[in-house]
Amino acid sequence: MLSQAVQDYLKAIYKLQEQGGAVSTTALAAAMEVTAASATGMMKKLASLRLVRHSPYQGVVLSKAGQKVALEVIRHHRLLELYLAEALGYSWDKVHEEAERLEHVISEEFEEKIFEALGRPIRDPHGDPIPAKDGTVITADHERLSDLEPGVRGVIRQVSDSDAEMLRYLGTRGLVPDTALEVVDKAPFNGPLTVRTGRTSHVLGRELARHIRVESAPDRAA
Repeated sequence: MLSQAVQDYLKAIYKLQEQGGAVSTTALAAAMEVTAASATGMMKKLASLRLVRHSPYQGVVLSKAGQKVALEVIRHHRLLELYLAEALGYSWDKVHEEAERLEHVISEEFEEKIFEALGRPIRDPHGDPIPAKDGTVITADHERLSDLEPGVRGVIRQVSDSDAEMLRYLGTRGLVPDTALEVVDKAPFNGPLTVRTGRTSHVLGRELARHIRVESAPDRAA
Protein backbone atom coordinates (compact mmCIF):
# COMPACT_ATOMS: atom_id res chain seq x y z
CA MET A 1 0.00 0.00 0.00
CA LEU A 2 1.68 3.19 -1.15
CA SER A 3 1.46 6.31 1.00
CA GLN A 4 -0.57 9.33 -0.03
CA ALA A 5 2.63 11.33 -0.45
CA VAL A 6 4.05 8.76 -2.88
CA GLN A 7 0.82 8.77 -4.88
CA ASP A 8 0.77 12.57 -5.00
CA TYR A 9 4.34 12.69 -6.30
CA LEU A 10 3.63 10.10 -8.97
CA LYS A 11 0.57 12.06 -10.11
CA ALA A 12 2.62 15.27 -10.27
CA ILE A 13 5.39 13.58 -12.25
CA TYR A 14 2.87 12.19 -14.72
CA LYS A 15 1.36 15.63 -15.36
CA LEU A 16 4.80 17.25 -15.73
CA GLN A 17 5.92 14.49 -18.10
CA GLU A 18 2.96 15.31 -20.33
CA GLN A 19 4.41 18.79 -20.76
CA GLY A 20 7.80 17.63 -21.93
CA GLY A 21 9.71 14.49 -21.02
CA ALA A 22 11.93 13.90 -18.00
CA VAL A 23 10.98 15.84 -14.87
CA SER A 24 13.65 17.89 -13.11
CA THR A 25 14.02 18.32 -9.38
CA THR A 26 13.25 22.02 -9.73
CA ALA A 27 10.01 21.43 -11.66
CA LEU A 28 8.86 18.73 -9.26
CA ALA A 29 9.66 20.82 -6.18
CA ALA A 30 7.67 23.73 -7.62
CA ALA A 31 4.69 21.52 -8.49
CA MET A 32 4.63 19.97 -5.01
CA GLU A 33 5.47 23.26 -3.25
CA VAL A 34 8.40 21.72 -1.35
CA THR A 35 12.13 22.34 -1.19
CA ALA A 36 14.47 20.89 -3.79
CA ALA A 37 15.99 18.71 -1.07
CA SER A 38 12.58 17.20 -0.26
CA ALA A 39 11.87 16.54 -3.93
CA THR A 40 15.29 14.91 -4.36
CA GLY A 41 14.68 12.68 -1.37
CA MET A 42 11.36 11.51 -2.75
CA MET A 43 12.85 10.93 -6.19
CA LYS A 44 15.37 8.57 -4.64
CA LYS A 45 12.64 6.78 -2.70
CA LEU A 46 10.52 6.36 -5.82
CA ALA A 47 13.53 5.03 -7.70
CA SER A 48 14.20 2.50 -4.93
CA LEU A 49 10.57 1.34 -5.25
CA ARG A 50 11.09 1.07 -9.02
CA LEU A 51 8.29 3.54 -9.66
CA VAL A 52 10.55 5.95 -11.56
CA ARG A 53 13.81 5.84 -13.47
CA HIS A 54 16.17 8.46 -12.07
CA SER A 55 19.20 9.74 -13.96
CA PRO A 56 21.47 12.25 -12.16
CA TYR A 57 21.16 15.76 -13.62
CA GLN A 58 18.50 14.56 -16.06
CA GLY A 59 15.49 14.11 -13.80
CA VAL A 60 13.01 11.25 -13.57
CA VAL A 61 10.48 9.47 -15.75
CA LEU A 62 7.79 7.10 -14.55
CA SER A 63 8.30 3.38 -14.91
CA LYS A 64 5.37 1.27 -16.11
CA ALA A 65 4.51 0.52 -12.49
CA GLY A 66 4.70 4.19 -11.54
CA GLN A 67 2.55 5.25 -14.46
CA LYS A 68 -0.07 2.66 -13.54
CA VAL A 69 -0.33 4.08 -10.02
CA ALA A 70 -0.44 7.68 -11.27
CA LEU A 71 -3.22 6.97 -13.77
CA GLU A 72 -5.28 5.12 -11.17
CA VAL A 73 -5.10 8.10 -8.81
CA ILE A 74 -5.97 10.49 -11.64
CA ARG A 75 -8.92 8.25 -12.60
CA HIS A 76 -10.18 8.38 -9.01
CA HIS A 77 -9.74 12.14 -8.90
CA ARG A 78 -11.55 12.96 -12.13
CA LEU A 79 -14.40 10.54 -11.51
CA LEU A 80 -14.87 12.07 -8.07
CA GLU A 81 -14.89 15.57 -9.54
CA LEU A 82 -17.63 14.59 -11.96
CA TYR A 83 -19.62 12.77 -9.29
CA LEU A 84 -19.42 15.76 -6.94
CA ALA A 85 -20.58 18.08 -9.71
CA GLU A 86 -23.35 15.97 -11.24
CA ALA A 87 -24.68 13.98 -8.29
CA LEU A 88 -24.06 16.34 -5.37
CA GLY A 89 -24.36 19.73 -7.03
CA TYR A 90 -20.86 21.05 -6.32
CA SER A 91 -19.77 23.95 -8.52
CA TRP A 92 -16.84 23.23 -10.82
CA ASP A 93 -14.52 25.51 -8.84
CA LYS A 94 -14.95 23.44 -5.66
CA VAL A 95 -14.67 19.85 -6.88
CA HIS A 96 -10.87 19.80 -7.23
CA GLU A 97 -10.07 20.30 -3.55
CA GLU A 98 -12.72 17.80 -2.44
CA ALA A 99 -11.45 15.20 -4.90
CA GLU A 100 -7.88 15.74 -3.69
CA ARG A 101 -8.98 14.65 -0.22
CA LEU A 102 -11.00 11.65 -1.37
CA GLU A 103 -8.96 10.21 -4.24
CA HIS A 104 -6.65 8.16 -2.00
CA VAL A 105 -9.31 6.48 0.12
CA ILE A 106 -12.07 5.21 -2.18
CA SER A 107 -12.14 1.50 -2.99
CA GLU A 108 -11.99 0.03 -6.49
CA GLU A 109 -15.59 -1.15 -6.03
CA PHE A 110 -16.75 2.38 -5.20
CA GLU A 111 -14.82 3.77 -8.15
CA GLU A 112 -16.56 1.32 -10.49
CA LYS A 113 -19.99 2.15 -9.07
CA ILE A 114 -19.37 5.87 -9.64
CA PHE A 115 -18.21 5.15 -13.18
CA GLU A 116 -21.35 3.18 -14.01
CA ALA A 117 -23.70 5.59 -12.22
CA LEU A 118 -22.31 8.49 -14.28
CA GLY A 119 -22.83 6.64 -17.56
CA ARG A 120 -19.21 5.56 -18.14
CA PRO A 121 -17.87 9.11 -18.71
CA ILE A 122 -14.63 9.95 -20.49
CA ARG A 123 -14.15 13.56 -19.27
CA ASP A 124 -14.35 15.43 -15.98
CA PRO A 125 -16.15 18.78 -15.41
CA HIS A 126 -13.13 20.73 -16.68
CA GLY A 127 -12.85 18.68 -19.87
CA ASP A 128 -9.83 16.63 -18.77
CA PRO A 129 -9.83 12.99 -19.96
CA ILE A 130 -10.65 10.29 -17.41
CA PRO A 131 -8.16 7.42 -17.74
CA ALA A 132 -9.77 4.06 -18.49
CA LYS A 133 -9.50 1.15 -16.07
CA ASP A 134 -6.73 -0.36 -18.21
CA GLY A 135 -4.69 2.84 -18.10
CA THR A 136 -5.43 4.13 -21.59
CA VAL A 137 -6.15 7.84 -21.92
CA ILE A 138 -8.05 9.51 -24.75
CA THR A 139 -6.18 12.74 -25.40
CA ALA A 140 -6.68 15.50 -27.93
CA ASP A 141 -4.21 18.25 -28.78
CA HIS A 142 -6.59 21.19 -28.63
CA GLU A 143 -5.26 24.70 -29.17
CA ARG A 144 -4.90 27.33 -26.48
CA LEU A 145 -7.43 30.12 -26.88
CA SER A 146 -4.55 32.61 -26.58
CA ASP A 147 -3.03 31.22 -29.81
CA LEU A 148 -6.13 31.62 -31.97
CA GLU A 149 -6.54 34.47 -34.43
CA PRO A 150 -9.60 36.67 -35.07
CA GLY A 151 -12.21 34.94 -37.18
CA VAL A 152 -11.53 31.48 -35.76
CA ARG A 153 -14.55 29.68 -34.36
CA GLY A 154 -14.62 26.61 -32.18
CA VAL A 155 -15.77 24.92 -29.00
CA ILE A 156 -14.18 25.05 -25.54
CA ARG A 157 -12.99 21.57 -24.65
CA GLN A 158 -10.76 22.00 -21.58
CA VAL A 159 -10.23 24.58 -18.86
CA SER A 160 -7.35 24.33 -16.38
CA ASP A 161 -8.48 23.49 -12.85
CA SER A 162 -5.38 25.03 -11.26
CA ASP A 163 -7.14 28.12 -9.88
CA ALA A 164 -10.58 28.03 -8.24
CA GLU A 165 -11.03 31.80 -8.50
CA MET A 166 -10.37 31.65 -12.24
CA LEU A 167 -12.94 28.87 -12.61
CA ARG A 168 -15.53 30.93 -10.73
CA TYR A 169 -14.84 33.90 -13.01
CA LEU A 170 -15.14 31.86 -16.20
CA GLY A 171 -18.16 29.97 -14.92
CA THR A 172 -20.15 33.15 -14.28
CA ARG A 173 -19.50 34.13 -17.88
CA GLY A 174 -20.46 30.77 -19.32
CA LEU A 175 -16.95 30.04 -20.60
CA VAL A 176 -17.09 26.32 -19.82
CA PRO A 177 -16.48 23.10 -21.78
CA ASP A 178 -18.79 22.54 -24.77
CA THR A 179 -19.43 26.28 -25.20
CA ALA A 180 -19.12 27.53 -28.78
CA LEU A 181 -17.22 30.77 -29.32
CA GLU A 182 -15.61 33.00 -31.91
CA VAL A 183 -12.46 35.09 -31.58
CA VAL A 184 -13.42 38.55 -32.81
CA ASP A 185 -10.36 40.60 -31.86
CA LYS A 186 -6.80 40.13 -30.61
CA ALA A 187 -4.89 43.17 -29.39
CA PRO A 188 -1.20 43.40 -30.37
CA PHE A 189 1.78 43.29 -28.00
CA ASN A 190 0.33 40.46 -25.93
CA GLY A 191 -2.89 42.39 -25.37
CA PRO A 192 -6.31 40.90 -24.56
CA LEU A 193 -8.59 38.83 -26.75
CA THR A 194 -12.25 39.53 -27.40
CA VAL A 195 -14.40 36.45 -27.88
CA ARG A 196 -18.10 36.09 -28.58
CA THR A 197 -20.43 33.40 -27.27
CA GLY A 198 -23.85 33.74 -28.82
CA ARG A 199 -24.65 37.46 -28.59
CA THR A 200 -22.32 38.13 -25.66
CA SER A 201 -18.76 39.39 -25.95
CA HIS A 202 -16.00 38.81 -23.39
CA VAL A 203 -12.61 40.48 -23.10
CA LEU A 204 -9.99 38.07 -21.73
CA GLY A 205 -6.39 38.73 -20.78
CA ARG A 206 -3.84 36.71 -22.74
CA GLU A 207 -2.70 34.81 -19.62
CA LEU A 208 -6.27 33.81 -18.77
CA ALA A 209 -6.87 32.70 -22.36
CA ARG A 210 -3.85 30.38 -22.10
CA HIS A 211 -5.80 28.24 -19.61
CA ILE A 212 -8.63 27.56 -22.07
CA ARG A 213 -8.24 24.96 -24.80
CA VAL A 214 -10.43 25.07 -27.86
CA GLU A 215 -11.27 22.65 -30.64
CA SER A 216 -11.12 25.10 -33.48
CA ALA A 217 -13.42 24.76 -36.47
CA PRO A 218 -13.20 27.77 -38.84
CA ASP A 219 -16.19 26.53 -40.85
CA ARG A 220 -18.46 25.97 -37.84
CA ALA A 221 -20.90 28.66 -36.73
CA ALA A 222 -20.35 29.67 -33.14
